[in-house]
Amino acid sequence: MDEEYEPLKTYFPDEEVMNIDESEQIERPGWKLFFDWGANKKGVGIEAVLVSGTGHHYPVTAQLQFYCTNNMDEYEACILGLRMAMDMSVQEVLVLGDSELLVHQIQGELETRDLKLIPYRQCLQDLCQRFQSIEFRHIPMIHNEIADALATLVSMLHHPDKAYMNPLQMQIHDQHAYCNVVEEKLDGEPWFHDIKEYIRMGVYLVQATGDQKRTIRPLASMFFFS
Repeated sequence: MDEEYEPLKTYFPDEEVMNIDESEQIERPGWKLFFDWGANKKGVGIEAVLVSGTGHHYPVTAQLQFYCTNNMDEYEACILGLRMAMDMSVQEVLVLGDSELLVHQIQGELETRDLKLIPYRQCLQDLCQRFQSIEFRHIPMIHNEIADALATLVSMLHHPDKAYMNPLQMQIHDQHAYCNVVEEKLDGEPWFHDIKEYIRMGVYLVQATGDQKRTIRPLASMFFFS
């Protein structure tokens, strides 16, 4: 070292500041959809809040009466909110949720390998085709408190004085969300027809999609002819 060297001064003027964080601001105008789910000893509930560009809030919630994993609950809540948006003739919407898995899967950034989630993703993609513009964005859980609070709306919500809020719509779902949008007519074949044909002939149906083929293969391995 030469004689002009000086040690580094580590003086920090704001010693009381422990950390600095940046809060994500959602500034896009227009309709926004928040979705989430909650569980307690009484069951599982899904919630969604549709917010208009003028600040009107439209909440909806439903109770699920069938077994669901956490990721299935997220899909159920998102589909519930999108159906409400369709019923209200919303054409452009920003979908906000704290489920990274759902957001990355619907954007095609993650492959859907869980057999239970494949029909959910397909259902959600079909719903997205009915909007002129739809964008999915992941937000931290703390920023999704509107939808999260719906779990206790029935007993705890106080109507705000200066904001308009639609009456809360309560629903009970006894089957999976993707079952409610099946528009194909029944073909008269039993539910295991596709699996049986794959075991017997080793071929898929002509109209089978890639996801359906990936679903049939592992299912067929669990059956045999008797």
